[in-house]
Amino acid sequence: MLISVGLVVLSLPVLAWAGYLAALAVLSREGRPPASFDTFGTRFDVVVPAHDEEAGIANTVESLLTVDYPADLRRVIVVADNCIDDTGARATAAGATVIVRNDSSRRGKGYALAFAFERSLREGAADALVVVDADTRVTPNLLRAFDARLRAGANAVQAEYCVANPQASWRTRLMHIAFTLFHDVRSRARERLGLSAGLRGNGMAFSTALLGQVPHEAFSLVEDVEYGVRLGLAGHRVHYAGDARVFGDMVSSESASRSQRQRWEGGRWALARRHTLPLLREGFRRGNPVLIDLAADLLVPPLTYVAFAICAGVFASVAWFWLGHGTWWSLAPWCAAAVGLAVYVLRGVWLARVGPRVILDLLWVPVYMVWKVLLALRSSPAREREWVRTAREGDKS
Repeated sequence: MLISVGLVVLSLPVLAWAGYLAALAVLSREGRPPASFDTFGTRFDVVVPAHDEEAGIANTVESLLTVDYPADLRRVIVVADNCIDDTGARATAAGATVIVRNDSSRRGKGYALAFAFERSLREGAADALVVVDADTRVTPNLLRAFDARLRAGANAVQAEYCVANPQASWRTRLMHIAFTLFHDVRSRARERLGLSAGLRGNGMAFSTALLGQVPHEAFSLVEDVEYGVRLGLAGHRVHYAGDARVFGDMVSSESASRSQRQRWEGGRWALARRHTLPLLREGFRRGNPVLIDLAADLLVPPLTYVAFAICAGVFASVAWFWLGHGTWWSLAPWCAAAVGLAVYVLRGVWLARVGPRVILDLLWVPVYMVWKVLLALRSSPAREREWVRTAREGDKS
């Protein structure tokens, strides 16, 4: 009996995670975008932070310069940050305004963004600043979608962040589904509920008024999540522009993917330790659901760990029952968690539009889960402020 009770107690946080994700999936119906205006009214500075990105920066600049938005109301600014290659020259040749930053003691995307934002605000030529990564292509309506929401009253907007190369390997196809879950399913539900969609680091827009009130002083490896938390504490939510998309290349090799996941997850765990309790305290004190949801989002582990915990709990409960000691009620919460997680994942698979091949790709999930758990066990704490360029698919070996 004691072990059965223990299994139920252990299931409670996992059941809460799965229930939270399932609720977001159920509420993820696509919202109607705000009405478009007959004229364009927002002047944009599109900031591209780049560290040794000579191979692909020209394509990104070209994509940004061909958006469906008046040329006199937008400019593309590339921050060549601590570069030792020809990033700046190639961005200039492609038509961007280039600013060079060299500061070996303060390295990282957050510092590059703060540098560019400060300069843009000082010049006063823009009403809003957009952030696009250096390996990105965008849909032509990106600035129009931002313009509509900013003029409707939003101060921070996030476009859908998609995988540009889902067909590169089984790993990138699974990442495509994961991105759909994390960036689209969750953001749709939060937008519908009037919560903060969160910032994803790529395809973000901020009004200059907001940046004047809440400066972009976020310098961790997950500076986007960090700044989103600061915005929530300052009383602002991030609106979701799901009708506009940015596409970033994902790595398909194990070694590059390992480095990328260690940085992302290490930075996010560190942020969760610092901000979850303060967000909960402030959320309940103010009666503010935006802050409570930001805390809940930080509390939910990466999907792989949730799935691994459910598998372990179901296996332990079934084994204990099979040995003749367990009870049905010790297995029930684990099964309920499994159903909740399945609802969430199936919603992501549906929205990802990956086709029948997903059945074969999903067979790799157990391998991916084991890889992620072993990676977590081997990982050492990440240096939060270090900007390490991830190898791209087109890089020469």
